[in-house]
Amino acid sequence: MTSESDRQKELEHRQRIQREVDLRLQEMEAKMYAPDAALDETVKHQPENSQEPWMKKVIFGGKLFVLGVVGLVAVKIASLVAGFIVVAALGWVSYKLFFESKITNLQ
Repeated sequence: MTSESDRQKELEHRQRIQREVDLRLQEMEAKMYAPDAALDETVKHQPENSQEPWMKKVIFGGKLFVLGVVGLVAVKIASLVAGFIVVAALGWVSYKLFFESKITNLQ
C-alpha cells in the first residue's frame, strides 16, 4: 500500500508538471500573438530542371516510336493468325464438300 507521503509526492509532481505545461503554453501564445512575429513567406514549388525541354521531347518521341512499332507488330501477328484461321476454315469446308460427302444416286 502506498503511504500518505507517497501520495503527496505524486500529487506535487503532477502539479509541477501541470505548471510547466501551462507556462509553456503561455509562452507559445505570447509568441503567436506578438506584433513582431516573423511570418514565413510561401513560395510555389519549382521542380529542378534536371531535364531540359528538348530532352523531354526526345523521350516523348521515343515512347511514341516504340508504341508505333509495338502496334505494327501486333497488327502483323493478328493478320497472320487471321490468315491461318481463314485457310483452315477453307480447307475444312473443302474437305466436307468434296471428300466426305456421300453421293446419292437420284435414279
